[in-house]
Amino acid sequence: MTRDYEPVLLANLGVPDSHRLDVYRSRGGYQAIEKALRQHTPEEVVELVVQSKLRGRGGAGFPCGMKWKFLPKDRTVTYLCVNADESEPGTFNNRILMENDPHQVLEGIMIAAYATRAQTAYIYIRYEYVRAHRILQQAIQEAYDAGLLGRNILGTEFSLDIYLHRGAGAYICGEETGLIESLEGKRGWPRTKPPYPAVEGVFRKPTVVNNVETLCCVKHILDRGVDWFLSIGVPADPNNPRDLGSYGPKLYCVSGHVNRPGCYELPLGVPCRELIEDYAGGVRNGKGVKAVIPGGLSMGFLRADELDTPLDFSSLQKVGCLGLGTAAVVVFDEDTSIVDILHRSCRFFAHESCGQCTPCREGTAWMYRILNRIRNGEAEPSDLEILLEIADSIGIIPGTTICGLADGAAWPVKTAVRKFREEFEEYIRTRKGVTVG
Repeated sequence: MTRDYEPVLLANLGVPDSHRLDVYRSRGGYQAIEKALRQHTPEEVVELVVQSKLRGRGGAGFPCGMKWKFLPKDRTVTYLCVNADESEPGTFNNRILMENDPHQVLEGIMIAAYATRAQTAYIYIRYEYVRAHRILQQAIQEAYDAGLLGRNILGTEFSLDIYLHRGAGAYICGEETGLIESLEGKRGWPRTKPPYPAVEGVFRKPTVVNNVETLCCVKHILDRGVDWFLSIGVPADPNNPRDLGSYGPKLYCVSGHVNRPGCYELPLGVPCRELIEDYAGGVRNGKGVKAVIPGGLSMGFLRADELDTPLDFSSLQKVGCLGLGTAAVVVFDEDTSIVDILHRSCRFFAHESCGQCTPCREGTAWMYRILNRIRNGEAEPSDLEILLEIADSIGIIPGTTICGLADGAAWPVKTAVRKFREEFEEYIRTRKGVTVG
């Protein structure tokens, strides 16, 4: 399925000085925004994105064009926020794009801003991305100097200013309203919804929040057309009206116990086994697979017998995972303790919960305490039922929290305990009375 695929999002990766404006333009850069400005109205660009069925690459997979259409028709001001926080464990595809092809990112932002009639865009970038921040800032300056940003871009009436904003290292600011609160200088607490950002976002004005990779896809939809985009990936299931399809290219981050960790661009729907064995070189030292995180830590776990699952927006849900997420694939070999993995997962989410919602604040902390009990040899088999009860009771999906952090914290627990229950029970039985520092 993927042998003949030619990378598009990563086409400039490895090209000398690919971050420079002159190199980007020599390879066809900024032709898509010129095409948009001279051949299409903003409404036509929105319609092209709707027709492409592009779904957000940041985690939730919400249709990009539909999000743009939620903007009020009578708005006078629109803001565009670019989510470059990328704090999901195992995820680094946005960093690859920003460091190696920043002008592709900027061109995607420009097209989205034109389509949504935004004249101001903020790139909210993760604080730890020092190199990406520096390279993006240089690219923004190059674009201003060349007349590609600022007033009357390319001799048209379209104007756009782009500002870089560094976050403070909080996972919760990857949630779009938490990002908006942080951008406004406040504590990064997600907002209750409605109103949604499209109606009341940054500075209480209509706002679109899109992921870096999503906007890069928009650039190629303008370049290559809707039919090209729809020819890649997995079509919607005609028997499932809730399946929106998984179209277009995707950047898969592969890390963990593999021979060739890295970022691979492939069509949506590549089987997890194919990605690991054919592209990432298989598990290191000739070992077998114990478990795989298929889309970032918050998506949960696959067992070794589930590796033929396609990595798309709907197939992973059929095997108990939360979804595709950011398509960050983390591989664990057969010698890895699933208890230790889950302990680290619970510690991470308990630390990153903003504390605003009681079920998340208390639930993530209790799951971490139970994992500590298990590792310290103080647990009983019944603690596993308590762990699952907590995991099933927190998050947006059971309707107990404002944002999805609790769901992301719960899914690793649900999938790890249910899919590897025997290992947990054996661990509890054999570690009774053994203290781990």
